[in-house]
Amino acid sequence: MQITVKEVSNKKEFKIFYQFQNRLYKGCEQYVPSLDADQKSTLTTDPALDYCTRKMWLAYKDGKAVGRIQAIINPRYNEFYNLKRVRFGWFDFEEDIEIAKALLDTAMEWGKSQGMTEVHGPLFYNTLGKQGMLVEGFENTPPHNCLYNYPYYVEYMEKLGFVKEADWIQFRLNGSQGAPEKLQRMADILLKRYNLRLLNIKEIKGDLKKELIDKFFRIYNECFQAVHNFIPLTQKEIEKTGNAYFSLLKPELTCMVVDENNDIAAFGLCFPSLSEALKKANGSLFPFGWYHILKAYRKYHTIDLMMVGSNPAWAQRGLSAIYHNNLATNFKNLKLKYCITNPQIDTNIAAIKVWESYDTEPFMRRRCWIKAL
Repeated sequence: MQITVKEVSNKKEFKIFYQFQNRLYKGCEQYVPSLDADQKSTLTTDPALDYCTRKMWLAYKDGKAVGRIQAIINPRYNEFYNLKRVRFGWFDFEEDIEIAKALLDTAMEWGKSQGMTEVHGPLFYNTLGKQGMLVEGFENTPPHNCLYNYPYYVEYMEKLGFVKEADWIQFRLNGSQGAPEKLQRMADILLKRYNLRLLNIKEIKGDLKKELIDKFFRIYNECFQAVHNFIPLTQKEIEKTGNAYFSLLKPELTCMVVDENNDIAAFGLCFPSLSEALKKANGSLFPFGWYHILKAYRKYHTIDLMMVGSNPAWAQRGLSAIYHNNLATNFKNLKLKYCITNPQIDTNIAAIKVWESYDTEPFMRRRCWIKAL
């Protein structure tokens, strides 16, 4: 039967769009459902929509939805890199290459009509959301902030003429191994040499919290510019993301290194893994989804290493030793089972070599594809 692609134009179609992947991956042991409320919010009120333009489509076959895609033009990205690219995301489809082709063709035609010359993805509006198609590690359950997809996605992308733009890799660490002795000595030396200290995040409230968020994301906008496809966050994005992140920080999973002026020199932010809890919640906080998530946040054996970095003003000083030592020591005391690293581009050899000091194993590899229009 013929495949038709229709732009999402009403509430019924919108609901099918944001819930489609839950039906597609029903019965898949590794898939981690997002909460419906989060999906709706991301697709309707995300601050990036203030400057991005986008279109959402559903693919139908025999009157049934069999795929979805969102195409996005981020003018801030294109200006930052002097490119003309349309990105795609929210790309899911049943096992039929014609469905994938119909969706991608539709997104690409729209991109061409807007003057774009290349298409790439899967990507979020900015650098913070879920992105990168899984190409290795299908047997593993991803962190809740990462995509999962079936292996046939990869085969279809290659057949449709897409090529690798970038790969991100993730590792799984033995959570209770602690910090190497050499790292401990180095951390102590650096703290004393530069008169640095570890910030107690329990003290961060009110105006102090707002000030810290602003400082943190100013540094984020500077130090992550080397990250592939990075886009500096707007003030509105900083406020929303900052409040969401900082309200969930746990002292034992957070390391903020500050200097004599209380400016952030380096940082490491980690969170309890919520993947298994979200599986139990199955897209909803009610009736018992909230209970599973709260329980996982309070009692956990696996964590996600969300974000680490240093203030560019402190570049080449080796401050990563401080947060690595602090966090690894805490993890050992907590008797954690696993730590899952955030995706890191495979060309950043220096960042990847850091993990060679630990007991690690490859976990996942995910890809951004690209094609000329």
